[in-house]
Amino acid sequence: MCGIAGIVGQKSSEQNIKKMLFAQRHRGPDYTGFFAQESEVAFGHNRLSIIDLSSDANQPFESDCKEYILVFNGEIYNYLELKRELSSKYVFKTKSDTEVLMNAYKEYGENCLDKLNGMFAFAIWHKSEKKLFAARDRFGVKPFNYYHKKNDFFFASEIKPFWELGVEKEKNQNVWLKYFCEGSYGLPNETFWENIHQLPAGHFLEYKNEKLTIKKWYNFQERIFQKQQISSQDEEQAITDLLMNSINLRFRADVPVGFNLSGGLDSSTLLALIDKQDIDKKSIEAFTFITNDERYDELFWVKSMLENRPFHLNICELSSTEIPELSMTISDLQQEPYGGIPTLAYSKIFKTAREKGTIVLLDGQGSDEAWAGYDYYLSNNNNVIQGTKNSPFRKNVLDNDFLSHYNKTVYPKAFSDDLLNTQYRDLFYTKIPRALRFNDRISMLYGTELREPFLDYELVEYVFSRSKDFKIKDGTQKWLLRKIANKFLHQEVALAPKRPLQTPQREWLSNDLKEWVRAEVETIFDVSWFNKKIMQTELENFFNGDNSSSFHVWQWISLAQILNSK
Repeated sequence: MCGIAGIVGQKSSEQNIKKMLFAQRHRGPDYTGFFAQESEVAFGHNRLSIIDLSSDANQPFESDCKEYILVFNGEIYNYLELKRELSSKYVFKTKSDTEVLMNAYKEYGENCLDKLNGMFAFAIWHKSEKKLFAARDRFGVKPFNYYHKKNDFFFASEIKPFWELGVEKEKNQNVWLKYFCEGSYGLPNETFWENIHQLPAGHFLEYKNEKLTIKKWYNFQERIFQKQQISSQDEEQAITDLLMNSINLRFRADVPVGFNLSGGLDSSTLLALIDKQDIDKKSIEAFTFITNDERYDELFWVKSMLENRPFHLNICELSSTEIPELSMTISDLQQEPYGGIPTLAYSKIFKTAREKGTIVLLDGQGSDEAWAGYDYYLSNNNNVIQGTKNSPFRKNVLDNDFLSHYNKTVYPKAFSDDLLNTQYRDLFYTKIPRALRFNDRISMLYGTELREPFLDYELVEYVFSRSKDFKIKDGTQKWLLRKIANKFLHQEVALAPKRPLQTPQREWLSNDLKEWVRAEVETIFDVSWFNKKIMQTELENFFNGDNSSSFHVWQWISLAQILNSK
């Protein structure tokens, strides 16, 4: 996993690409490389070495024929299988997945994407055609942001590199408005900044002669329809095999691999399946975070799951006193709103992992969306925030003129089934895109790589395409996954209900951090988007006990910190 950056057009230069790379240098502590042809094209790469640690695998990576230049962020998990497929035509000089990706593109063109099992965002420059090709993985695990205006085209893994090239910091008011009104973090092609866009998950782009073309390469609906026609005599075993294969692939690395644990079903299933792998388990580190609040901490469950298993547990503590400084660090990194104190707590895991020398981490992200694990899947409502009974938003603090431009986001309904449409929304529009962005940034901040076994596309497709009874049965969610987990885990873990809240965010913001919160929010009282008097009243109401949800207060802190970032 790494950072990539590029410029096509008159601003291409060694100086400019170096400035972009410096702005995201944390993503690649092992090597920084660039390729530049003045006023035509510049590619750059921040390398975090994971597979083939030698300098031969450094990027930008040039093809043997000298026609193509590649920068690549992510991992191609099935690179060994692809390498065997290509070995009759190509001589490989490295042991890297980068070279496999390059030769797969040379051999199959854009159709190589269908052969890749991995998380990736990459760009290839065709020298003779003067054409850029770039692509992003099926679920958007790895980021690809770009700017296109007149004859300038820039791309990068993060937002800050664009400021280095003089892109104006103009807030995307529509995205911010929907964030305040409905908790949306933008559509798959949007960011919180005007003129900075995302290449959506499962899409590729081509840029030639100042013309940009974007196409969808991953047709999820079609894949689900195909999988719905397939069944196994033993569905439980078929899904167990998919889970085991996914985890096996994600242990491919030339650096130490560990995993993140909570007390929930997903990470406990991950633990059980890791325990079944043919690996040296004593060398594998486990990580969990705590806030020293027994109402939220899951340490009891984590320790219970690790009983009689050889994995060493690292307990990563977050205290309320760390929040002011750490939140500003993460806000400056993200340059967009993120998931509050849970994200800050999670960041402690990656910091600790790096200090321990564990460079790759696995976690349980993606299970709830494929298996219908959120509470609102039972009630079939339109919520996007879990664990709240009352509205977590405060539209009443918004200025009337600003609010008048609000139109509720209507998400596409790709299926005839309501449950599948809600899952589809969460996979491609709400839950997964935002979680992946939050977690990509915090893992890369500390020079670590996060892998998501539950987002293996073959696993997601198969589970998603199963009937509702496999997911929700007699009111029990993730039913078949619990049944699989029950073979490996204590029954009380496998059958435990989902716990939506894992940190005392409400308590800390309304009590321990009250004065800090007030100081942060006061800096946006005079922003034209808000009614100052009503915002003041809502803030005091929060401090005085109206704190069943703290999401609206975190929204205000997010804006304040982004406006005050460097």
